[in-house]
Amino acid sequence: MPEPAHSAQPLTAPDTRPPCLATIEPVVAGDRTVVTCRGEFDIGVQELQPELCAVLDRSATGVDLDLDEVRFCDCGGLNVLLSLRREALDQGKTVTVRTCGPVVGRLLDLTGARELFMTGTPAHSGGSDTVAAAPVPAPVLVPFPGPGPVEPSPTVAVDEELRLEVDQLRRAMRTRPAIDVARGIVMASFGLTTEDAWTVLVTASQNTNTKLHHLAQDLMGAVHGAPVPEEVQRQVAAAVAKVREGNAE
Repeated sequence: MPEPAHSAQPLTAPDTRPPCLATIEPVVAGDRTVVTCRGEFDIGVQELQPELCAVLDRSATGVDLDLDEVRFCDCGGLNVLLSLRREALDQGKTVTVRTCGPVVGRLLDLTGARELFMTGTPAHSGGSDTVAAAPVPAPVLVPFPGPGPVEPSPTVAVDEELRLEVDQLRRAMRTRPAIDVARGIVMASFGLTTEDAWTVLVTASQNTNTKLHHLAQDLMGAVHGAPVPEEVQRQVAAAVAKVREGNAE
């Protein structure tokens, strides 16, 4: 009597999603929720987006982010923060950055996104890079037939804010591929970790007064034989030496 054939096991595709190397810790503080973020905010942090949105849903007026302990952040992480802010606007709430370290601060400055996470109230003191309060804009008067000016229209300010957010998001998406490739080049060339390679790129960008995505384009061109400016070469080498010195201590 033939043995029964074993049922075929369904084939499953391997999980190719990048790992999430970050954690969040929400704490309710009155009508807002303070979220302390730790670890690496890269594309893998998308796994935390549903949890962040759930925290936002439970808050009364919005979320305040403490990013002091985020040791790495790229455009993938920034996009998650921008998506959370977009969701907050839809709910009539706000997302602010209370404090952040130099890694996040540099990314916010390089992409021009810092002002999107500012608040009109005094910022929480502490941390290595406290986000300052944004100035209150002057009222915008909308022309209207009548004897005098009408009340400022909130629609004008909201439209301008949305336009700015879209511009910043588009800029981040345009520059991200080049920056990620350049980071890989630095990692492979000097045997550095992801975090150290990011530090090298940001340091060289600042010391040469060059936009990060422009520096990335220079490094990508070198792979195809294009010359890299001497000052960029010097600053990259100096940054690599500084990172290695710090790791040796």
